[in-house]
Amino acid sequence: MSPDKLTSALLIIVSVIGSFAAFTAVQRFFAPREEERSPIGDISDMEGRQTSSFDKLENSKNMWDKLDLFFAKRLGLEKKLEETYMLLGSPPNTNPLKMLHLKLIAGSVLPLAAFALTQAPLTLLFAPIGFMLPDGVMYSGRIRARQEDIIRNFPTFVDLGALMIESGLDYMTAFDRIVKIAPVKTGLELEIEKTINEVQLGYSRRDALRRLSLRTGLQEVRSFVGLIVQSDELGTSLVELLRNYSADMRFRRLNKAEKLAAQASTKMLIPLFIFIFPTVFILMLSPMIMDLVTGGMPF
Repeated sequence: MSPDKLTSALLIIVSVIGSFAAFTAVQRFFAPREEERSPIGDISDMEGRQTSSFDKLENSKNMWDKLDLFFAKRLGLEKKLEETYMLLGSPPNTNPLKMLHLKLIAGSVLPLAAFALTQAPLTLLFAPIGFMLPDGVMYSGRIRARQEDIIRNFPTFVDLGALMIESGLDYMTAFDRIVKIAPVKTGLELEIEKTINEVQLGYSRRDALRRLSLRTGLQEVRSFVGLIVQSDELGTSLVELLRNYSADMRFRRLNKAEKLAAQASTKMLIPLFIFIFPTVFILMLSPMIMDLVTGGMPF
């Protein structure tokens, strides 16, 4: 290998390592302190999370497992990847380890491809961008779509639950009945079904409901769980609480729709000024401009 090629290879390796080191330093600098963790994390720790995918790598002697654990710990991604995987609905075709592998591959391939195209060493600084690319391109959109699917039928589910509880059923039995009579199981029914299964496996109702709020990541579900827990603790009427909460959710959804409708007219001004007005002016003024260019105005 010639000295020039050896120098280029060393430069690539040093740039990639430096990019990841800089990304790690920035992430650790801006990471919240231990006492500033989110309430979701606190609840998760209190309720005893399931075994993490990274816990299985602690005593592994495989070099690749040790490398995965090193990156996960150094970049502080263990908890974040577990939460992202949970918010995705724990799909069977992936897991936090595969998500970490995808991030590492994207963080390596993107700068190397840019360097191969431009031969500019500074393009290797794209490594942190490639590392964060799967979060923005794949995971965020899927989480948002899943949450929208859950919240779409949530007011109807709360109304049905209040109706069945008023008829004399226990709230967990009412939820089970709603899931069984649902013609199509959406994301909401699947999550409620998981909660019912957890209660049958031995979780307390309070723990199972809190795990439901963790899996969805929605404030509406957290409030719903808080109402049920409060009703259990204080002995208040759950039916009235659920009905009032369902009416409040519909009212807020209506306000949000009205707000979006009011913003639509303002947003329409942008394409109006960029595309429509210039076209109208060209059609109106082009004959006059042609007359001026060819021989002057006829009057």
